[in-house]
Amino acid sequence: MNSVLQRELEYHEKLYSGFAQTHFARPAVRALRQHMVGRILKVTGAGPQSRVLSLGCGIGDTELLLAPHVAEVVGIDLSPTAIRQARADAARLGIANARFEQGTNAQGRFDVVVAIFFLHHLADEMLADLPGLVKDLLAAGGVFYSLDPSRRRASGAIGRLLIPGLMKRYQTPDERELDPEATAALFRGAGLDAHLEMYDFGSSPLAGLFPGWRAGYRMARVLDDGMLRAPFLRRLGSNFEVIAR
Repeated sequence: MNSVLQRELEYHEKLYSGFAQTHFARPAVRALRQHMVGRILKVTGAGPQSRVLSLGCGIGDTELLLAPHVAEVVGIDLSPTAIRQARADAARLGIANARFEQGTNAQGRFDVVVAIFFLHHLADEMLADLPGLVKDLLAAGGVFYSLDPSRRRASGAIGRLLIPGLMKRYQTPDERELDPEATAALFRGAGLDAHLEMYDFGSSPLAGLFPGWRAGYRMARVLDDGMLRAPFLRRLGSNFEVIAR
């Protein structure tokens, strides 16, 4: 295992040994995850016949919300602790069409491949290789969807200025913000038709900072939706989506 993967594994084994389970279950974070699921369904066209693969699924909180809308969800993650939790939650909720596997490789073909806050954890060489691997995993007509922090995000600059300690608390040693255009270009280079969308400005950061404040998250999401309609503001969004076919 290379050094980046080893550090990521060590960090996430700690994260998924109590904190994540509590944090991700809070009302604002739950509302954020539900919004993500709605967005995935909308932009990928996933439906009752779709097989979905999730890269870096963590404890499966997004995947278990997605499962009732599709035929099957397969989640893979490097962390054994995360996979144990995801499997336990699937069993507790009686969700039979979600399967979770520990590791870094997936087998088979999928109608949709998703990567939620995953790409920015990859080392540069791994990120460069990923689009080719994704292309091999997509069935005919399949769609890839990712969501990651933008290097141009205003919220990141403000956070590093005002709350640098808290920002570092929620970051692994190797993760970073990505350039949206450069990331999309990697998928185009693999022969996929990729385009970008901005996801939000303040709603995701707010959910992370105030996980119990569902009403605050919802107000921020409404404000984000309005701001995303302003072209001159969009480039400063917090998180960006790559949709590739």
